[in-house]
Amino acid sequence: MDTQENPQKAVPEAGAAPGQDAGCASPADAPSAGALAPADAALAPADAPDAAPATGPAGAAALAPAAPEELVAAPAEQDPARPVVLVMHASVGSGHRSAAEAVAQAFELLRDDPAHGGGLPDDLDVRVLDILDFGRVPIDGNATASMFTGVTRPFYDLTWRYTLTGRLLWGGGTIWVHAMFPRFADYVRECRPAAVVATHITAANVAVGARMLTGQDFPIVCVPTDYEVEGMWPHRKSDLFCVANEYMAETLRPRGVPEERILITGIPTRPAFGEDYDRDAVRASLGLPSDRRVVLALAGAHLPRPYVHFRDALDKLLPYLHSFEDMHLVVVAGKDAAYADHVRRQCEDYGLANVTVLEYVDAIAALMAASDLIICKSGGLTVTECLCARVPMVLMGRAYGQENANVRMLTASGAALHVTTARELLDTLRHIDAHPASTDAMLINASFLRKPAAALDIARATWQLAESDEPPDPRTRRKRLFDFYWGRKPAHIR
Repeated sequence: MDTQENPQKAVPEAGAAPGQDAGCASPADAPSAGALAPADAALAPADAPDAAPATGPAGAAALAPAAPEELVAAPAEQDPARPVVLVMHASVGSGHRSAAEAVAQAFELLRDDPAHGGGLPDDLDVRVLDILDFGRVPIDGNATASMFTGVTRPFYDLTWRYTLTGRLLWGGGTIWVHAMFPRFADYVRECRPAAVVATHITAANVAVGARMLTGQDFPIVCVPTDYEVEGMWPHRKSDLFCVANEYMAETLRPRGVPEERILITGIPTRPAFGEDYDRDAVRASLGLPSDRRVVLALAGAHLPRPYVHFRDALDKLLPYLHSFEDMHLVVVAGKDAAYADHVRRQCEDYGLANVTVLEYVDAIAALMAASDLIICKSGGLTVTECLCARVPMVLMGRAYGQENANVRMLTASGAALHVTTARELLDTLRHIDAHPASTDAMLINASFLRKPAAALDIARATWQLAESDEPPDPRTRRKRLFDFYWGRKPAHIR
């Protein structure tokens, strides 16, 4: 997401395995999903490098082989170890990781708590992995993402919207493994996963290639974390797409993805965002007034560059806050202490008593639920967490690529408002201040998109595939270096 910052994770040295121990780690060596993201942690909304239990290389630590082996297509001998589910992401921002952790938590809930249906083996080992830890060379996903901000955003937007989203489509292949991630094939050969869930296109494509090269037969479930499906997902080699809504299913059908391989689940979020909270108690714990409309601005990020305009708009808004007698603004700066100090100085200079500046907030889900309105960027996990927390949104800033798709979806549904300038933001807040009931309609419309049980539904569907005796679609198992194919007319004009 884009709200609170995460510390920079270490990247393995070139030529070194993501972990130090050879082979597939024992269950004691590999951190469980519960250890990575406790259900009650309620860390920050997660689209941008923001609060969430850090996984980094930890999910892969001590799991990968010490040295890469020759890739061969022959299947490895069956490993008698406990069943393993790999939940994979790429550390490009924190939204993909947060979604992966939510799915991993759901697996553990189904395994450990009969109240959630059970049906999973008691010894199921759930591992959260960052695919970038398995690269031939160190890959800093956040630094790479920063290359597509600022003046380069329009070029990224064109690439995201039009690369393999027309008639020419991408089906999957081994090229991703051969080019950059041979060590992941070695890892898969040793661990023999029962299933793989991927929340990022790189993770999904590498998993597909590793399955081809090792000759294994495990389901691969793709979980896009925005409200549209980009073109580089391995459409013909995936066993299931878990998508947010029917609009995304419409995108997949002309791409040749059969109906039985599409499931509308919603985007997975941690359980804390779907819980009920005592609003007055939460506000009292943070020193916030109980008799005013609390507007929460999520302005913290590990990558500050995408937030330059967002923060500039907040700076321009501050001088006008004297006129909002019934509103209290809460600015969350994450771990950016310099930005927090900057806002505090501004508030002191303007003599503002209706602004609270917070840095890193552990119970961010509770704070969101105790708010009346949230100002945020349009990252997929950020807006989904707002939906699950039942809080209306004002999406701030020009949106490109997947964020533009998110804005279109939410505003077309009447679930959010979108502003691009400080003047628009001020006018929107004045309108809401004068007509408080206007946010009620947003909440009603948002209820059609709200799916707080998405992570559990994805985990159940994945394990159902892993246990199924029905033979998989042979087209998903054909070995190809790369697979381009011709689809039907796209359902949506981009």
